[in-house]
Amino acid sequence: MAKKGQVFKKYSPEFKLSVILDMREHQLGYVETSRKYGINSHSRILNWERKYLEEGYEGLMKDNRGRPSLTGKKRGRPPKLDKKVEEDLIAENQRLRMEIEVLKKLSALVLAEERENGKKPK
Repeated sequence: MAKKGQVFKKYSPEFKLSVILDMREHQLGYVETSRKYGINSHSRILNWERKYLEEGYEGLMKDNRGRPSLTGKKRGRPPKLDKKVEEDLIAENQRLRMEIEVLKKLSALVLAEERENGKKPK
C-alpha cells in the first residue's frame, strides 16, 4: 500500500524495452536485472516482460493504473455531440413533432366527419 505523499518513479517505454532486451541478451534473471538498473522491485520487470511478450512494444506504452470498472460503464457526463449532429437532431425532432400534430388534426377531422355522417368510428 502506498503511503500518503509517496512519489512513484515512472519509466519510459524505451527504457522498459532496453531493460527487457538486455536481460534476454545477457540471460540475466529478474533480480540481477533489477539490481543492475536500480529498480526496486524485480516483479516490475516481470510485468514489463509479460506485457512485451503479449502485446509487443505497444503494451509497454500503455499506462494501466487505477482500479478497473466493474460494470464497464463510464461515469460522469456523457460526451458532447458534434455541433452539426446536434443541429440535425434538433431539426429532426421539430419535424417529427409537426408530423404528429398534423396526424392528430387529420384524425380529429376524420372522426368529426364520421360523426356527421352517422357512422361509428372504427
